[in-house]
Amino acid sequence: MLRRRSIYSKGRTVPVILAVAASLLLCACSDDRLPTEVVLTSDFLEDEVFRLEGHPCMKNEIMVYLANSENQYSEVFGNRIWSVPVGDGTLEDSYKDNILARIAQIKTMNLLAQQYEVVLDEEESAKVKAAAREYYDSLTPAETDYLNVDMETIEKLYGEFAVANKLYETITKDVNPEISDDEARTITVKTILVKTYRIDENGQRIEYTDEEKKNALSRIAQIRQKLDEGVAFEVLAADYNEDVKDEYSFGRGVMPEEFEEAAFNLGEGEVSDIIETDYGYHLIYCVTTFNPEETDANKEKIVEKRKQEAFDEVYNNFVTTLTSNLNKPLWDSIHYDSGGSVTTTGFFDIYDNYFTIVSTQLS
Repeated sequence: MLRRRSIYSKGRTVPVILAVAASLLLCACSDDRLPTEVVLTSDFLEDEVFRLEGHPCMKNEIMVYLANSENQYSEVFGNRIWSVPVGDGTLEDSYKDNILARIAQIKTMNLLAQQYEVVLDEEESAKVKAAAREYYDSLTPAETDYLNVDMETIEKLYGEFAVANKLYETITKDVNPEISDDEARTITVKTILVKTYRIDENGQRIEYTDEEKKNALSRIAQIRQKLDEGVAFEVLAADYNEDVKDEYSFGRGVMPEEFEEAAFNLGEGEVSDIIETDYGYHLIYCVTTFNPEETDANKEKIVEKRKQEAFDEVYNNFVTTLTSNLNKPLWDSIHYDSGGSVTTTGFFDIYDNYFTIVSTQLS
């Protein structure tokens, strides 16, 4: 059974940057990249952060996302994490852009849902209301005041979540879920890597010189010779492997092409010739040519990839037709720091508790 997760589950830490959100960010910085219909800041409603095809997104919507998300991470890493420098700003600045992208995605999917005539039925609408009531009742007076929200705001946000997830299911419902063992075949190998690069004190990758690469190749050749002399692969891996791990299970399309081709052509117990990739020189030992558990898990990944591709084809074409505008001064002024009076973290979890969640990696 597929593992199902919300498109806004708190486990998602990878930024979801969308074309619409990118255009929102660009509209205030590059005149030649502005949307076709320019809306001046003075034309925005009070507290309107952005407008998508004439539909506004308000500051309190942003604050609900921002407060709940940042509080979740602050519980683990502490509040100081948000002041960590990232590029020309801070981690909070970067995370704000992620929040903008997420909300723009949901808004876009709701517009697309109109074309597909996707609406919530009575049962789904009742769940939205119940979830909104539970979350709203969990807020303290100080939190509702700081976030500037009422029941209607929370219900709107949950309703948009539900429509977006239902749209994804609608668009991907005809994707073939049948995956053969051969297509999903996952193998397990052990490896020894001798690198051809180093990481400097600034975290930058520095390629080896020709002489250093020659020495690396000589080292891996000596290791290969020891294997031919009967030394166990595991012993040599413990002594010489420069990778962070020495065993991998994977299907096709995951590893570097040269590595994958060599690995999938090995029989159980066989060792490859020396393989060169961008990481360095490898020796590969085949543990098994078929890992049943990993293969079953890979089937799920392939189905989700197919769904994602089917959705992206529709979604990306739709995005190019949209006009979006960002209230840059207001956006830049938004900052979450309640002084400890806002500790809410349950917004996403409560939604998850009421709905069967669609697994997706929308991007």
